[in-house]
Amino acid sequence: MSYKDIRPPAGQTVAIRNGRLQVPDHPVIPFIRGDGTGPDIWAASQRVFDAAVRKAYAGSRQIAWFEVFAGETAKQKFDNWLPDDTITAFQEFLVGIKGPLTTPVGGGIRSLNVALRQLLDLYVCLRPVQYFQGVPSPVKNPEKVDMVIFRENTEDIYAGIEYVGGSPEAQKLLDFLAREFPKDFGKIRFGTKEKAAAFWDRAGTKVPDDVCVGLGLKPVSRSGTVRLVHSALAYAIQFNRKSLTLVHKGNIMKFTEGAFRDWGYQVAREQFGAVEIDGGPWCRIPEGKPGAGIVIKDAIADITLQQVLTRPEDFDVIATLNLNGDYLSDALAAQVGGIGIAPGGNINYLTGHAIFEATHGTAPKYANQDKVNPGSVVLSGEMMLRYLGWTEAADLILKGLNGAIASKRVTYDFARLMSGATEIKCSAFGDNIIEHM
Repeated sequence: MSYKDIRPPAGQTVAIRNGRLQVPDHPVIPFIRGDGTGPDIWAASQRVFDAAVRKAYAGSRQIAWFEVFAGETAKQKFDNWLPDDTITAFQEFLVGIKGPLTTPVGGGIRSLNVALRQLLDLYVCLRPVQYFQGVPSPVKNPEKVDMVIFRENTEDIYAGIEYVGGSPEAQKLLDFLAREFPKDFGKIRFGTKEKAAAFWDRAGTKVPDDVCVGLGLKPVSRSGTVRLVHSALAYAIQFNRKSLTLVHKGNIMKFTEGAFRDWGYQVAREQFGAVEIDGGPWCRIPEGKPGAGIVIKDAIADITLQQVLTRPEDFDVIATLNLNGDYLSDALAAQVGGIGIAPGGNINYLTGHAIFEATHGTAPKYANQDKVNPGSVVLSGEMMLRYLGWTEAADLILKGLNGAIASKRVTYDFARLMSGATEIKCSAFGDNIIEHM
């Protein structure tokens, strides 16, 4: 592929054939350092990745890192928040990794992260959540948390279909609903001047001059649901998990979230041979089939947010829509030490494309201070190596991180909450991980 402002290094291309990744010994991996604290975090993390690969494979494998740009750095260098070269690199080399990015304020791209996911159709947001011994936690038994969230990444509210209240577009949609679906239009509390006036008159305040109602659409498709749930069940089978829970708000949104639940059960039955338990809808993969014993069940989203606190051992792999997954993954991260060490991956299992990323923000007030915890990018790299099939290197990163935390030589976010801990810099924490591999 052609590039305008950057050039890939010498190396080989990850490919996908017959649904399986073909990973060479010297793959080119695009990376984005990130904004704010991103450069500090990346410097420590890259040393960890290279050390793990070197130790695991005695030099027979090595990553050829290919720096690409997005966010503030890209804007400064190329006057473009998301250059075409960056998209081309992720398209060509399939697998990459990135730090946190700033999203431009006011107009343009709503979110650089969302833009990358949609341009590459990265329909799975994969968020594993596990506890590392010694990490400070606000709950009594954080060690019971061991879940993997498959969050749908391209539909739901993240499709970005919204109209500003009072805009011509919003008014057109209101007019359409009033004309074509008057019963539904009646549910919009202040969709007409008359309704607004009635309310404001009773309150004794001035009546607004116009109707101002913000509107949004929430698309949930059968195709989007099927590929997400299929990926989640295939993952559960591959990694010997015990259950898949479909998390939804189908008791209220019956034809979006409720359809997600129903289509999810259909995938389990028709594509994995699951049979209903006691008349359903819960089901189980029977003996004689891959994944025998895995239970497929569902839970209402608000109840799930309660039960992951009170009964975390009841959950294993979770498949859910975008907004539910956003709430759930961050709430779970808080139980095991916070968003600072929460990894994430955005994956299209059909094409092989994947971008692994820090799940926290840029924290600009700590930029260039060599201070913050690199754990989110480190663990995202562990996910990336495991996705590539380099499990030995991934295991070394987990071993190193466990040892580093147990040593109580940690970054400030952990040190201030751990008894007897010594605060060290971001770079030193990366070195500590390497020392404990």
